[in-house]
Amino acid sequence: MSDGGIGAFCPHGRFRIAGAERGPLARLEFAVKDLIDVAGHPTGAGNPRWLETHAPATVNAPSVQRLLDAGADLVGKTITDELAYSLNGDNVHYGTPVNVNAPGRVPGGSSSGSAAAVAAGLCDFALGTDTGGSIRVLASYCGVYGIRTTHGRIGLDGVVPLMPSLDTLGWLARTPAPLAAVGSVLLPAGPP
Repeated sequence: MSDGGIGAFCPHGRFRIAGAERGPLARLEFAVKDLIDVAGHPTGAGNPRWLETHAPATVNAPSVQRLLDAGADLVGKTITDELAYSLNGDNVHYGTPVNVNAPGRVPGGSSSGSAAAVAAGLCDFALGTDTGGSIRVLASYCGVYGIRTTHGRIGLDGVVPLMPSLDTLGWLARTPAPLAAVGSVLLPAGPP
């Protein structure tokens, strides 16, 4: 499975998991930042040593499971800045994903692969995390839509932390419709 030279997916991150046959996200494809657990696959956190010393996840992160249950198909894990520690999008081990909407410029980080994959049309939406701008900066740099959810609104079980007091889950999409559809699945109804 090639990504057309975009470099958005981790070397260990190309696979496909079919979602439920029916649901509000049926026929949509998504990717997840390599900080988020997918059952049977390793979470590398952008670092080969981390990848080497951590066993594959035994269960999906709840956010991933909810998206699969809602009918979305998972198409792989995307590159992150090493241990999510940057806003640039560079990864010395795996490279910098291509920003198709601003050639020659960085995609931003640390959810760089997720933003690059969405911008390039490799998936309909992608999960990332945002501690200090890792969804918002990338949406701006790559010309896509992104949402950083309110801290604590979506649980972070199965997500490698950077700074738990600030970490949040978010997602990116090329158009508003999938952005809103994912919100209807991941965001609980009612006040926090």
